Amino acid sequence: MTNTIGDVEEADVILVTGSNTTENHPVLSSFVKRAVKYKNAKLLVVDPRQIKLTKFADHWLRPNLGTDVAWINGLMHVIIAENLHDKAFIESRTTDFEGLKSMVEKFTPDYVAQITGIPAQQIIDAARMYAKARAGAILYCMGITQHTTGTDNVKSLANLAMLSGNLGIPGGGVNPLRGQNNVQGACDVGGLPNVYTGYQPVTDEAVRKKMEDAWGVTGLSEKNGLTVTKMVPMAHDGDIKAFYIIGENPLVSDPDLNHAEKSFANLDFLVVQDIFMTETAQMADVVLPSACFAEKDGTFTNTERRVQRVRKAVDAPGGAWDDWKITSEIAKRMGYPMAYKNCREIFDEIRKVTPSYAGITYERIEREGLHWPCPSQDHPGTPILHTQQFTRGKGVFHAIDYIAPAEKVDDEYPLYLTTGRVLYHYHTGTMTRRTEGLNERAPESFVEISAEDAKKFGIEDESTINVASRRGQITVRAKVSDQAVSGTVFIPFHFAEAAANKLTNAALDPVSNIPEYKVCAIKLSSAA
Repeated sequence: MTNTIGDVEEADVILVTGSNTTENHPVLSSFVKRAVKYKNAKLLVVDPRQIKLTKFADHWLRPNLGTDVAWINGLMHVIIAENLHDKAFIESRTTDFEGLKSMVEKFTPDYVAQITGIPAQQIIDAARMYAKARAGAILYCMGITQHTTGTDNVKSLANLAMLSGNLGIPGGGVNPLRGQNNVQGACDVGGLPNVYTGYQPVTDEAVRKKMEDAWGVTGLSEKNGLTVTKMVPMAHDGDIKAFYIIGENPLVSDPDLNHAEKSFANLDFLVVQDIFMTETAQMADVVLPSACFAEKDGTFTNTERRVQRVRKAVDAPGGAWDDWKITSEIAKRMGYPMAYKNCREIFDEIRKVTPSYAGITYERIEREGLHWPCPSQDHPGTPILHTQQFTRGKGVFHAIDYIAPAEKVDDEYPLYLTTGRVLYHYHTGTMTRRTEGLNERAPESFVEISAEDAKKFGIEDESTINVASRRGQITVRAKVSDQAVSGTVFIPFHFAEAAANKLTNAALDPVSNIPEYKVCAIKLSSAA
């Protein structure tokens, strides 16, 4: 997030898109609802489903799946055409505005309506509301990123924020809501294949030399690594022989699961390090039991870039170890003495090699976390990014055209499927589906379908139906709901026994290599 969670309440207008915030980020959603209810903020929700947050919204735009670039360009067309853009910000803080202006010229409200299904007047009203705000905040989540055009979608939202001067100010910003509790921290410390800690490029010789000196090694590779979405098909083809998986359950969460299962079966060796015997762990040659969050010390970095202490509350069961200890012991046996006494020593190393973490110490975050970048110990941290300039200097407008989703409906597969989460379960259910009360609230998977589509395809509420795509089939219970939009069904992905990802498309965004979980073509039939 460029801004903080609390800062959402300083916004005049809040644009939420690709985020079922009340169910996926229920605590954060309370800030949005308070801003609307008590501080007179205007709320604009853009979502194909009638999520709970729409009840608080001044405007709810309901786009067809995979048309985000089109409606964002449509908003920018109206803002420029009506002279509502922030000329001073554009002149002083950005480049390449003319290219953007030229691109969005064709995205008239009527043209956008044809692509997105959003009425033209709604595009106009939403654009005016956002552009006229003193401070406009954009919140988005995986409904924006999990597309073959996910990178384009994110860049388009950045375009919209820059066009209206809504970056570097309280109550503004472009704010991705992270899908898991420490995914921001994992990325910060090098959990990506093309960077070391603090997003320092693997391809930069000076960076590699710094890391070699810090770790006492030579010859670090100058080549970028592979994303997991590239590695799984390589296992299928025999080009990768072994996986070591920590805290992930890809045999529920990966797209096109039938293909993923064949890929894992083709491995020579599989190691899984986790807190429970997940579906993936059950396929492993070796399972390494690790401690959960409440059984260890350390830090988490949350969605607003706040680095926070985590303290051990209870002892881990049996022979479970901290993840860092397991990894260190494996490294030692492979010939590299990765000798740490505790997690504090590891954090001290992180801050020494990571410029954005350099000023953060355990003492400074004893009671309250700090936002990176925090380059020195006398620095207060940075709650709001880009207040004076962007990291590269001036922000770049990207002229982005609309590209349709990778898979379209046809006579055989006439409906679109989108996937997501429900309030009571988390990710692949590794923890929540072992919790009695949560299972009472959400015991099984379902397919959410509109009344119009239910009638059209002869589906009765609570009936058991088959849902099939070009990749697989599952059997689930039908849930006729006014949250669903005609032409599109929704299935949560938590339930391994009816895994939505047996259906989803493994087509990737060419930049991020994230799969298109949010759009694929399916058909329905009555179950025997």
